[in-house]
Amino acid sequence: MTENYQITLNLYLNSINARLKQIVSERPLLRERLGEAMEYSLMAGGKRLRAVLMLEFYRMCGKNAYDIIDAACSIELIHAFSLIHDDLPCMDNDDFRRGKPSCHKKFDEATALLAGDALNTLAFEVITNAVMEQKISAVTAVSLISVLSKAIGINGMIGGQIVDLASEGKQISMGQLELLQSLKTGALIEAACVMGTAAAGKYDKIADAAAYAQALGRAFQIVDDILDVTGSFEELGKPIGSDEQSEKSTYVTLLGINGAKREAQKLTQQALDALNAFDDNAFLKELTEAMLNRRN
Repeated sequence: MTENYQITLNLYLNSINARLKQIVSERPLLRERLGEAMEYSLMAGGKRLRAVLMLEFYRMCGKNAYDIIDAACSIELIHAFSLIHDDLPCMDNDDFRRGKPSCHKKFDEATALLAGDALNTLAFEVITNAVMEQKISAVTAVSLISVLSKAIGINGMIGGQIVDLASEGKQISMGQLELLQSLKTGALIEAACVMGTAAAGKYDKIADAAAYAQALGRAFQIVDDILDVTGSFEELGKPIGSDEQSEKSTYVTLLGINGAKREAQKLTQQALDALNAFDDNAFLKELTEAMLNRRN
């Protein structure tokens, strides 16, 4: 990785994390524990990939990335909500997330459920507040909310989660697996890229942003599947082998380790090729390659 890449990434991460901490700092009377649970899960770490993607697509479209920091943070609020719910006993029943007890283990199941719900609704409050504070226009906010809400619902992340639950203990086809992951993982990644492009008013570039995101999202999930087999608790912050334990079909079970690696490399190249539609894309190309070679 180049020095410029690391400097830019650190600036993005520091700005995103600082703003996220401000957003969840409120502790209303009799709701302090809920606020603590929200902050606990939101600030537990993570790549902030989705927020970085939104900021960078906005910047590649000729804008100042930091002008939409609030809207980018809204995606991280949604992502945190999804992880809290994903870890619940009725879902994946995971006790750890990023090396720390899952929200329902640190607090309790009811508090975790409500913390996820509150982060979900807070995301849209953040976007609409940005309009009230004249950070973005009302037209832009409507566009962002449209993209984000579709990416979360039955035709997006939540739809992917129910397909995932229904697929446990079954051998599913590659087509079914690709549908599952395009919804559960890919939809929010695609939303981030499209939101950055739409916020900049570059509607003619949305198809290119979506093509990049679709390839990156699939490659990202394949690497996750590989790491669930080859990684360690210290690297991943959660027990490995959870997919096998839950009897889930993954890219590894369908393609094998080597086949999955080849597919991830192919999709990463497709993502890199899609970025050629954008000028000044060096940072995002490095980020894309880093996602392929990551260890967590």
